[in-house]
Amino acid sequence: MAIEVKATEVAKLRKMTGAGMMDCKNALIEAEGDYDRAQEIIREKGKLVAAKRADRETTEGSVIAKISSDGKNGIVVALGCETDFVAKNEEFQTLAGKIADVTVANLPADTEALNALKIDNFTVAELVSNQTGKSGEKHVICFYGKIEGQYLASYIHMNNKLATVVAFNKQIPAEVSEDVAMQVAAMAPVSVTKDDCPQNVIDREMQIGREQARQEGKPENMLDKIAEGKLNKFFKESTLNEQAFIKDSKVSVAQYLKSIDPEVKIIGFVRFSLND
Repeated sequence: MAIEVKATEVAKLRKMTGAGMMDCKNALIEAEGDYDRAQEIIREKGKLVAAKRADRETTEGSVIAKISSDGKNGIVVALGCETDFVAKNEEFQTLAGKIADVTVANLPADTEALNALKIDNFTVAELVSNQTGKSGEKHVICFYGKIEGQYLASYIHMNNKLATVVAFNKQIPAEVSEDVAMQVAAMAPVSVTKDDCPQNVIDREMQIGREQARQEGKPENMLDKIAEGKLNKFFKESTLNEQAFIKDSKVSVAQYLKSIDPEVKIIGFVRFSLND
């Protein structure tokens, strides 16, 4: 015979786990009133749902950029889910915010270390799993990146699906740094300069350039030279310093910054979009 569970007991377990009222009630009944066992049941349920939905795509969620209290470190972290409906849920957004807060406070080495961080006596991984159990949708930390600099600026797109952090070598006016952070968000550069462009990107662009030239009927001995020309055009369009500044296309980002302060340099950036 099922035991009776009082509303106060359900509320207590809900406060301890963050699970739904019916999930808490059913867990207490199954655990015969044992709170420790009831918590285990709720976690197990979350893991079971997560396992069943492990192959689902998490194309929705919340992407958050934050800068540390000393202004020297920045993070971008994304909590992913399956639908926009869940992503807009207040509970989901609250969890995403808490994860961003604990991440910027601790600056974990990687996603594995992030998942091990504690929030209210639970690890991030446990809270994400619990949320999966409650909503029935897959939840996952789908991106984490961090950066360090003397001065940082962040930008979060209004739909929380895109965020950036940009690091500079020195302090500059806030509106200038914010313009650059917005540039990174809008134009998705591959790197700051051509010198720090990933080699696999360079190889890919050279291959594309060669193939385009070949299809245009160009001689084989000219393919590399033509591809190099196309690569230089790619650098101008896709590296942050060389890109046309979004607020004044007559100048590059580097030229814009030099007009503000000849000594300022962009150290690097972190960008993530759920729609990429």
